[in-house]
Amino acid sequence: MPLPPEDTSLEVGRTKYPAPPRRRLPLWFKGIAPLVLLAALVAMFLKVGPVGVFRQSFPPVEELTIERIRLPAQGVMEVHIVNGGPEPVTVAQVMVDDANWVHRVDGSRTIDRLERRTITIPYPWVEGEPHAVALVTSTGLTFTGDVPVATLSPSVDARYLSTFALLGVYAGVIPVFIGLLWLPFVRSIDRRWTDFFLSLTMGLLVFLGTDALVESVETSGLVAGAFQGPALVLLGVVATPLILASLGRWRGGNRQERTPLQVAGLIALGIGLHNLGEGLAIGASYATGEIALGTFLVIGFLLHNTTEGLGIVTPLADQRPRLGSLVLLGALAGIPTVIGAWIGGFTYSPALTTLFFAIGVGAIIAVVYELYKLFSRRAGAGLAAPLNTAGFLVGMMIMYGTGLLVPA
Repeated sequence: MPLPPEDTSLEVGRTKYPAPPRRRLPLWFKGIAPLVLLAALVAMFLKVGPVGVFRQSFPPVEELTIERIRLPAQGVMEVHIVNGGPEPVTVAQVMVDDANWVHRVDGSRTIDRLERRTITIPYPWVEGEPHAVALVTSTGLTFTGDVPVATLSPSVDARYLSTFALLGVYAGVIPVFIGLLWLPFVRSIDRRWTDFFLSLTMGLLVFLGTDALVESVETSGLVAGAFQGPALVLLGVVATPLILASLGRWRGGNRQERTPLQVAGLIALGIGLHNLGEGLAIGASYATGEIALGTFLVIGFLLHNTTEGLGIVTPLADQRPRLGSLVLLGALAGIPTVIGAWIGGFTYSPALTTLFFAIGVGAIIAVVYELYKLFSRRAGAGLAAPLNTAGFLVGMMIMYGTGLLVPA
């Protein structure tokens, strides 16, 4: 038998008054209170916990990362460093080519976690010669960096802006627009050959995505430990396709399928993000004086990227896109090469490079998925059809063959 509800009213004499309502905690307090307690617990652990016992028994863990060495003027070196370790680091000495050298630090010599410093060294570097820089901390640890080929570092002015832009145009913009000229060809061929070129496009993109993933993993090893290079790779690869899918769902409402022009736009976006990384490599090679390497990169990417235009126009085989749409597609795929060349030439950062490559991988994953859905609607047998399988493999072999022209 259920119990009667509890009478919470107050009786004064013979008159009953309703009990005052219970005060409820605000919603924001319920959400923040556990976080405040957690922060207090962490602070207490760091202040009075057992960590001090181990700190007295072991030397501090130091980590300095030399992100970039610039030569802004004759007889001057600039070393850009960041503390990516858990402990403060004090720079005690600076050595250039195995000799102690006078220097100036733009701040305290003791660098806290995640802090950056620029060390200026008045050193008579020699044009075209390699140089090595070593930083010695107060505990005796040494962190090294090198200048492969000494040459004057580019400054942000009209001359270098236009030069790096021209390199990006040659390597990325012009080849993509040349590739777009295949549109009349793909519109004139038989349906099964259109499916062949769709498969070829998927092969191109899978190869590009794999290449970008390898690049992102390699550059993540140059990232300061605190910035977690592998985590940047994971973030870019996972977050990018999810964001693109969410944006597509938001703009398309309940529509599940994308139009061929939208798929072509996604392909151009994925290729553009990949070409951003190529521009970074070109800009960094010229900025560090490796002119021969930069020249080979431009020529290799020029041939390499021409096939990307074919991948963009293949989904449009049954469409009649406007000229303006084609120009936008080409710009979306090619112009990031210019932006990458600027970033690589003026402000190269291993963390940004890793993230950009990873974002390119994520974008290509999203593109391949959308292209596969479009392909499945067109061809009943999908990639299992012999001609389509051949197209996929040919696409990968084309990228492999043109990649042989790009120095590793």
